[in-house]
Amino acid sequence: MNFEDYETLPTQSSITHMTAGAIAGVMEHCVMYPLDSVKTRMQSLRSAHNGSIAETFRYMVQREGLLRPIRGMSAVVMGAGPAHACFFATYEQCKHTLSHLTRHRHDHITHGLSGCIASLVHDAVSNPAEVVKQRLQMLNSPYRGVWECARHVYRAEGLRAFYRSYGTQVAMNVPFQALHFVTYEWCQSRLNPRRTYEPRAHLASGALAGALAAAVTTPLDVCKTVLNTQEAAGAEGLAAAAALVLRAGGPLAFFRGVHARVLYQMPAAAICWLTYETLKHAITTFGLNNEDSSSSSNSSSSPGASSSSTAGGPLACAALRLAAADVPSSLTRS
Repeated sequence: MNFEDYETLPTQSSITHMTAGAIAGVMEHCVMYPLDSVKTRMQSLRSAHNGSIAETFRYMVQREGLLRPIRGMSAVVMGAGPAHACFFATYEQCKHTLSHLTRHRHDHITHGLSGCIASLVHDAVSNPAEVVKQRLQMLNSPYRGVWECARHVYRAEGLRAFYRSYGTQVAMNVPFQALHFVTYEWCQSRLNPRRTYEPRAHLASGALAGALAAAVTTPLDVCKTVLNTQEAAGAEGLAAAAALVLRAGGPLAFFRGVHARVLYQMPAAAICWLTYETLKHAITTFGLNNEDSSSSSNSSSSPGASSSSTAGGPLACAALRLAAADVPSSLTRS
């Protein structure tokens, strides 16, 4: 498959991007969920144990059971599928439109801006699931499941609680996704200049993009975790959360869990991009093969069309002879 078929899919293939994106998002979050639980626990101000990644994981398993690190995964599955479907479809559509408008003269700006727009859509869909997930990940969480947690949050704190961290989420994810996509596309231009399906290039590009974007935006992620896991009387907004973090642990507190975040995002982004590109390649190849087979079968199994063309041959020949015979007479009359 060439560049035009694979990288520049037609706009009507949004269903391809949504399907590949949804499966990639669920795969990414499910595989990396235990490490995400460790990161949340390390960043929370209510954590009873502050240690390394391995120590925090061991503490969770010993004190709260073997399955504790995967508690709340169902919330991620419900949120990640729709969110990533909208995310990748929006990104691909924006990239296609902006690349056409700029004639590929400002690709870095195109990729960054497309990632920002896609992030706004993604966060609007995923934020409620993120709140429920992080409440379930907390130490001594009183909730037995996803729906119980969601009902309690809604009754006790209202609908606003599900979007209390949305501003911070957007403030974190807009620069995160801009840097993520610019880095990924730049790595692709170096490792995969023909822009064909190349699994190793997708893995390496995704891993580097995820690690770099995660490290840079960790302070905002800490503030988001504080907003998501606090009670109703806590901080409101990014500035208040930042002040709370600063008072609780000083400047270094903004980088609590940075290693866990990088270790999470690096393989997560690699898994997500590889899954997405693989599914996009498979779906597109399947569609192109179907189009080729259907067009060849139509051309070979349409005797009516061939008979009509042969039947029309004598009529066309007669018309041409009449027209040719009429030309000299018209010239003599003139």
